Amino acid sequence: MDRARQLGESGIAGLLWKFSLPAVVGMVVHSLYNVVDRIFIGRAVGPVGIAGISVAFPMMVILMAFGMLIGIGATSLISIRLGQQRRDEAEKVMGNAFALFVMVSFVLTFAGLAFIEEILLMFGASEEILPHSKEYLEIILMGTVFQCIGFGMNNFIRGEGNPNTAMSTMLIGAFLNIVLDPVFIFWLDMGIRGAAIATVISQAVSSVLVLRYFLFGSSLLKIRLRAFRLERRIVLGILAIGSAPFAMQLASSVIVSLFNHQLRIYGGTIALSVMGIMFSILMLILMPVVGISQGAQPIIGYNYGAGNFERVVRTVRLAALVATGVTLTGFIISMLFPARIIGLFSSNDAELIAMGGHALRVFFAMLPIIGFQIVGANYFQAVGKPRQAIFLNLSRQVLLLIPSILILPGFLGLNGVWLAGPVSDLGASLITGTCLFWEIQYLKKKAGGGTLSEDAPTPARTDGSEAAGL
Repeated sequence: MDRARQLGESGIAGLLWKFSLPAVVGMVVHSLYNVVDRIFIGRAVGPVGIAGISVAFPMMVILMAFGMLIGIGATSLISIRLGQQRRDEAEKVMGNAFALFVMVSFVLTFAGLAFIEEILLMFGASEEILPHSKEYLEIILMGTVFQCIGFGMNNFIRGEGNPNTAMSTMLIGAFLNIVLDPVFIFWLDMGIRGAAIATVISQAVSSVLVLRYFLFGSSLLKIRLRAFRLERRIVLGILAIGSAPFAMQLASSVIVSLFNHQLRIYGGTIALSVMGIMFSILMLILMPVVGISQGAQPIIGYNYGAGNFERVVRTVRLAALVATGVTLTGFIISMLFPARIIGLFSSNDAELIAMGGHALRVFFAMLPIIGFQIVGANYFQAVGKPRQAIFLNLSRQVLLLIPSILILPGFLGLNGVWLAGPVSDLGASLITGTCLFWEIQYLKKKAGGGTLSEDAPTPARTDGSEAAGL
């Protein structure tokens, strides 16, 4: 069966497994870059090294934000175009996206290097932490183009219906990073700079593999020079749909910066190290959820474009259930073994382990419901409704979390910093649940009489062009 057509005809559970498993592996692999770096740096440099990466992390989130803006936005358009049987248009979207990746990467690299100290001070660096953060971030910035292409275009491989290749390109890069980290950090005695070099080399290998697939592999879509010419309607469509994850990631950068500043006030370097460890663990748990959501995206986008609303609803329900299972598992493990988890990063620092064990239990209190919230918010992105997606994604990270970070520590001290996360998680999940309930009722009504059918009419423009003013 044609890879695109199977999205509209194969069983939902099998499709979600086929597309989500590679996506989950890919996202876990991506989060492993940060986890492995922190583990090795924690053991080689100590808590101040972990704190240094934590301060540099907001800039790394910004780099990822631009990769998601273009990559996820273009993937939604590609999936919808394939559902509409418009393969040439899908190739134009991919070509425009590649050109945007290259242009944006070089701008970010040069701007970041030019203002690196100012950026790190803004993100919460102290005099003690700044040299470590700068040493790490300088190398990461030089590899921005590899991160954007390797991570961003990997979405296109999934979007055209070949998730196994997407998984393999990410896996190879991750395993290479795990191998190179001890080589550069310990054997070559390069410390925190060695961790950054290992990460960039690994990302470069992944990006080469992705490009090779679209240039010389068995891809449904091909990279063609004529598609590099930017077209206003395509660029605006990509940016409109990709604006939701982009805004979410930018908000994440602001959030981490605010956390860093509050942690410096109420807990010092050890508290910064603890938050850095918790963020890396949280990413390791939530990246599978993002992978499930991304795996569901082409299924939802194709069937929404083809008018198969029953398959859309079934996909959303199943994805939300599986995502909740993932976050619940992470919650149980974190509650049972908090000290052991923290000890992986620094086995001989009693203060770090004690503070981290307590913080982990507080910060992860609402972890079981986050999976549903992420899947629900990303549904709107998959069907080309960026405004709703932006609102739901930002409800957790801006509308609720930022006020919590600023207000709660004033009353509860350091515990207020840890509590900010679960407070916002609870509120955002309630908002997302309400919006998704009404959206499903809308789909049922659109299908007619509350019964969804495979013969439902194809909806009007779902490519983000309406939001882009086209």
